[in-house]
Amino acid sequence: MRRIVVTEFVTLDGVMQDPGGAEDFSRGGWASQFDRGADGDQYKVDELMAADALLLGRRTFQGFAAAWPGQTGDFADKINTVRKIVVSSTLEDPAWSPTTVIRGDVARELGAMKDGPGGDILVAGSGQLVRTLLADGLVDELRLMVFPIVLGTGNRLFSDGTPETSLRLVEARPVGPAGVMVLTYTTSSSPPNMRHDVLTVTRRRA
Repeated sequence: MRRIVVTEFVTLDGVMQDPGGAEDFSRGGWASQFDRGADGDQYKVDELMAADALLLGRRTFQGFAAAWPGQTGDFADKINTVRKIVVSSTLEDPAWSPTTVIRGDVARELGAMKDGPGGDILVAGSGQLVRTLLADGLVDELRLMVFPIVLGTGNRLFSDGTPETSLRLVEARPVGPAGVMVLTYTTSSSPPNMRHDVLTVTRRRA
């Protein structure tokens, strides 16, 4: 059985909007203010390399599709070649290949994917989609890279209307020298016998 794993950059007050500064947000780029260190960078590489597919909402997909094609390196090569699954009722021609668009019953189609063969399905960004997945009990693991900043405004991962979800903390550790934390949770919908893989990286010593 496959897992759906959600991975997000968030502030201390839960804002997920524009961590890289590529969107039209007055406080965008907040994640780049903090050094997450070589261990934090490696964590993100390892997590992508372990994924069998990316599951994205339309806006996040279009942002990724504008940024990654044409870039090189192990991370870029993986994100450009891994299967992308986009949930959208309006996206007609996803030029960034290989991509599958889901337009119908999201819970049914993703439930069938989870029951089929393959590895982890990784969700990045895509706040509205994440809330839908939580409501449908489809999220197995939640990974938050929490940055020590409070913005006070912006789109939050858990906005009003987010369904109540019980979480179990399985890992909490700092990455880099600036107080960035990685928090990993499993959800109540994750089968108790499902193997949990905690990503580990080699911490470099000065």
